[in-house]
Amino acid sequence: MKRVLVDTGPLVAIMSRADQHHQTCVETLPHLPGPLFSCWPVITEAAWLLRRHAGAVQQLLSSISEGFLELLPIQSAEAGEIGKLMEKYKNIRPQLADAALVYLAERDDFDVIFTLDRRDFSVYQAGRKRAFRIIP
Repeated sequence: MKRVLVDTGPLVAIMSRADQHHQTCVETLPHLPGPLFSCWPVITEAAWLLRRHAGAVQQLLSSISEGFLELLPIQSAEAGEIGKLMEKYKNIRPQLADAALVYLAERDDFDVIFTLDRRDFSVYQAGRKRAFRIIP
């Protein structure tokens, strides 16, 4: 398997034992090549969702510095391209984190995504009109 982008849902599930998808996401991890790749909009969204879980945000941030998760940079000049993707997919009302991941998939040639959002990521395209391979 190639490199894998990770969306908000699995990060929240991994960091929170109370999440209904915790076990599935934790069991998926050993089958994925490391590190997982993501971006700051995803981390921000995950931190917001984890804010009531003691220590989870700190654990999420530690996972970045420890190499479990690598954040791909998005430059200021790329914001317009992400905005175009949000416009392209406006019928499904994409979140900024989703649009950023779709942009990174196109820019950096990813086609595998670890997400719980099958509905939206089955519509988004990974670039050159390729469908995402969705895990789990």
